[in-house]
Amino acid sequence: MEEQELVRNIKAGDGDAFEALYRLYADGALRTAHAVVFDRMTAADAVQETFVRVYRHIGSYDESRPFRSWFHAILINECNRSLKKLAKAIPMELDESRHLPAERDTYAFEEEDALYRLVRELEEPFRLPIVLKYVNDLTDREIADVMGLNLNTVKSRLHKGKKKLRTRMIRDGGGNGYG
Repeated sequence: MEEQELVRNIKAGDGDAFEALYRLYADGALRTAHAVVFDRMTAADAVQETFVRVYRHIGSYDESRPFRSWFHAILINECNRSLKKLAKAIPMELDESRHLPAERDTYAFEEEDALYRLVRELEEPFRLPIVLKYVNDLTDREIADVMGLNLNTVKSRLHKGKKKLRTRMIRDGGGNGYG
């Protein structure tokens, strides 16, 4: 089913369509959130809140515009909210004698940790366009829409970001292990 048809069905109250939309976007959203907030649990929370916001506000979505740009704008805003909350949080020591539930993840973050570390080293103006382009396969125009930037600015940031990544990959051992 096409995205626009899913959106129309969700607007009509079809829960199965929302579940299909979730399956379509969840993995990419989790990878994006992890690349932005650098923490698995925070990323998962941001993705969950993104889907809640999408569900609540699907009626305000303008079907003449690409859905995935709208979705990713919500996701990035939610990641930024999460980062602000983290900045205000007071760190606390956990009592290791307490038995906490095991963390269960369906996404293998470790497989991409080396590359994520390099992406995290990028300055903010370059990191987000790289993540949106290569993790979520957004077009340059969609990235410009999500970030509220001029298309040429996005192209420039992608070019400079790739150049910086390439330099760091060579610095860290010739790029081996980065696919």
